[in-house]
Amino acid sequence: MTLRLEKNGKIAHLLIDRPQKRNAFTQEMWELFPKLLADAIEDDSIRVLTVNASKKDSAFCAGADIGEFGTGSTDPEWRAKNQAAIGKVQHDLAQAPKPTIAIIDGDCVGGGCGIALACDMRVAGPKARFGITPAKLGLVYPLHDTKLLVDAVGPSQAKRILFTGQILSAEESLRIGLITILAEEPYDEAMALAETMASLSLHSQRMSKTIIKRILDGQVDDDGVSKTLFDSAFESDEFKEGVSAFLEKRKPEF
Repeated sequence: MTLRLEKNGKIAHLLIDRPQKRNAFTQEMWELFPKLLADAIEDDSIRVLTVNASKKDSAFCAGADIGEFGTGSTDPEWRAKNQAAIGKVQHDLAQAPKPTIAIIDGDCVGGGCGIALACDMRVAGPKARFGITPAKLGLVYPLHDTKLLVDAVGPSQAKRILFTGQILSAEESLRIGLITILAEEPYDEAMALAETMASLSLHSQRMSKTIIKRILDGQVDDDGVSKTLFDSAFESDEFKEGVSAFLEKRKPEF
């Protein structure tokens, strides 16, 4: 098995399970990923999704399977199919309406770094390493993936990463904003974060995610849509529960 989805209460885990190949992605895996993601998103009992290697202390994802890529990349039809599948993974994950966390405890390179960047947050361990290496292969990083990188680290650091193909340490990645949290035990840290988010208002999280994306896409002032997002919260059941819990001095049950 190369990818699988496990559900544990309100948290789902999309597991990359190809450790013998450093979790490198084949075409089949790129095509399977959106289906597992959709399963987690469409399940109303799931509030948070993590993406991580199936085994601790292993690579998160070494990118594309270089053997398959080296053979298929000379075929324009295969290349178009491959790029479409990769693009769908990045797009669907970045647009997921529920909070997503990448847990990284090893190498996170190329397409693996793209998957991590498409998540809302990245929690890494001290052994994690990050790199995006098209300059070493004479390739061009896709626009959508580049935007995710620029959104995370800014244009100057994005240029450094893409122009040099350097492999960055966890400490350096934290310093430039490529990762969100650096922890000695990244799985424990990520699970605590996921459990906190799963206990709070999903409506608030979804709307916050929508507003942040609009800001990243260039919006600087309120419009009718953003005002509606703000105003509609006051009519939601989650707002009513939150107020009731506050007044009754108890934890809300969302």
